[in-house]
Order: sequence, then C-alpha cells, then structure tokens
Amino acid sequence: MSVKLRQPDLEVWADYLVEHSIGGVDSGEVVMIKGERITWPLMSLLQDRVFARGGIADINLVAPDNNRGMVWGASMARHGSIEQISQVPKWQQARYDAMDKYIEVLGAECPQMFADLPEDLASGIMRVDAPYRDTRVLKRWVITLYPTEAFAALEEMSLEEYSDVIVSACTVDPRKLDVLEEPIAAQMRKSETVRILTVCPETGRDLELSMSIAGRNIIKCTGKRNFPDGEVFTSPDARTVEGEIFVDMPVFYSGTTIRGVYLKFKGGVIKEYTALEGGEALAKIIETDEGSHRLGEVALGMNAGIQKVLRHPLFVEKVGGTLHIAIGGSYPECYVDAAASEEGQAQAEEYYQRGVLNRSAQHVDIVTDFRGGGAGREVYLDDMRIEVRDNIWVIP
Repeated sequence: MSVKLRQPDLEVWADYLVEHSIGGVDSGEVVMIKGERITWPLMSLLQDRVFARGGIADINLVAPDNNRGMVWGASMARHGSIEQISQVPKWQQARYDAMDKYIEVLGAECPQMFADLPEDLASGIMRVDAPYRDTRVLKRWVITLYPTEAFAALEEMSLEEYSDVIVSACTVDPRKLDVLEEPIAAQMRKSETVRILTVCPETGRDLELSMSIAGRNIIKCTGKRNFPDGEVFTSPDARTVEGEIFVDMPVFYSGTTIRGVYLKFKGGVIKEYTALEGGEALAKIIETDEGSHRLGEVALGMNAGIQKVLRHPLFVEKVGGTLHIAIGGSYPECYVDAAASEEGQAQAEEYYQRGVLNRSAQHVDIVTDFRGGGAGREVYLDDMRIEVRDNIWVIP
C-alpha cells in the first residue's frame, strides 16, 4: 500500500529540494535522483524540475532488497561471498563521478528484506560501498524521507498519521533555521571542547564524555543536506574522545531498532558497548572496520517544529533539545575548506594520517534526549553550560 499525498504538498517539497537544498540546476548539470519505486511520486517531480532547468536527471532506482542503494543488496549478503562482493562493476564509480548533484529519497517498501544479514558479508558490502558514499558527500547533496507503510509500521503509526508528520515537516521554509541556529553555532566556533553529561537509567550512574572541537568548522544545517533539517554539527578530533555516554532515544537502522546504547571511549576508541535493544545490530555497526570504533560527529538538534519524535535518524537527530553523536566516519568539511578540491582532499588526507579525521564505511547517528525526562543531563561548550528552552538549545 502506498500513500496518496496532496499534489500541492509534493510540489512545495520538490521545489525546496531543487531550488534550496541543491542550489538549483544549471544547464548540463547531472543530478542523480535515487530511491525505491515506492517513492516515485516525489522522484518524478524532481526529475521534471531538473529537465525543465536544462539539467540531466540520472534516475537511480533502488531494488527493494537494497538498503539505500548500495553497490549490492541483501541477495549478495545471503547468497554471495566476500570474493564476489569485491567485484563491483566499474560503471558504478563512473556513474558517481559523472554526477554534479545528488538527491536521495529515503523510504522502503519492505525494510525487513535487508535486515538480519550475515555479519561478515554485510560489513563487506559496507566497505566496498564506502568510496561511492565518499564521492557523494564531496558534491552538493540532500537526503529526504518519503512516507511508506512499512516505515509507518516501524513507528507504530498509521500510514496517514505518519504521512502527516513527514509532509508537515517537509513543507516548512527551511531558511528560518539559519537565524535560529546562529547563537549556538557562534558559541561552538569559539569553543575548544564539548562535554556531555548523561545518566545510565539502569544503574543511576553519572557518565561524562568529552572531546576536542578546537579549530573545527561548525556547520549549520538549514535544509541543504537533510530535509527536514535543524542541527548544528561538527566532527571532533577523533583522538580526543574520552569517557562514557548513555544514548536513550530509539533509532532505526537497516531494518532494526536500536535503543539504550552505552559506549565507553578510551584514547578515541570504543572499548565497551551495550544496548538494551538491538545489541546485535549495534555490534555489526561497531565491528565493521577500524574507523567504526571511533566517533565521527557531535551535533545539537535545533528543530522545535517536528510534531512527533520518529525513530528514523533523519528525524530523531533533528529534534530540538537533543544531542547526537555518530559512530564512524567524519565529515571532511569540518576539517578543511573546499573539501572537494585537490588541495582540500590533500589536507583531509593529512588529518586522516594523523588520526584527527576518521574514516569508516559506517556513519550512524544515535541520539540522547536533554529535554527533561531523558538520559541527557548537561552539555558544556568549554565551561559554558548551554540550556534547552522552548525545545531548542540556547546560550544562557
């Protein structure tokens, strides 16, 4: 069953994605539009806009057994081998190199098809897919979420209720976030450290996680990467992450819900981890590669207008008054300007060799609630304790 969305809402949504998120389309620009068949109503409008502006729409339809259109789907993980996984067709890289901009429409018809895969083969697919993800993030890109019955069921909502939450969030002007996020972004630019205080509800034990963000670029998110949006993020010096954290908000990952995550870092590396729910999925994430034992992002949620907290990372990480960290790869633009240039890539490589920038096939956001009643207690930027007021982070 697919949802029938109002055409005016789809039109507004598509316009924001093309004109705001990817900055329009110039004549001859190649825009990859990727998603499952079930998301076609939005994909179709996006390709119309690309062609109407003189661009070339490269429609990348994703098989329903493939999580987000990786180089291989679940069939390879269940019936193939590590040797087969490495034989990625050469046209894959050529296709990603040829695109100038990228729009991904998330939304799955049957996410159970790519859940519970053999760990070694699933990790192998993640590793061989990483270069294509790296190519994408160096270009102008945006990701959005289309409502499907399967995702609604994961949220324990009717399709109609779930669709209303998605559409209402995706038809609000994202430019308003720019002013709202500036005070927090300005304070982060001046700060050298982030300290995160949480409590473990099982034991009542207080936990603290700290990291250096000195010299990092601070990114305000206003609909130009994720849609809907609303966060301020950076990637820390991966070597400096130290301590413990409890992450309480449930998040959906590859067909599985993960909830109640405990992590212990020492010398920048995850040394201990547990989860109250989805522990096997968490282990698959962390054990993917060396970089998936490190931290790639720290961010503050700034969207007070999301009506209901969903489990999907695109939504839960944006909720105002939350904080999320990402297990896995860093964002190069947090370390260097013009990250896509040859000079920027050379600088990023130097940071990677020093261990400051982290690389991994994984980048999984997990979220802690600081709005009251959650596991979050306090967040400090240097010695300044920031506060949650009216469901957004503010400077006291």
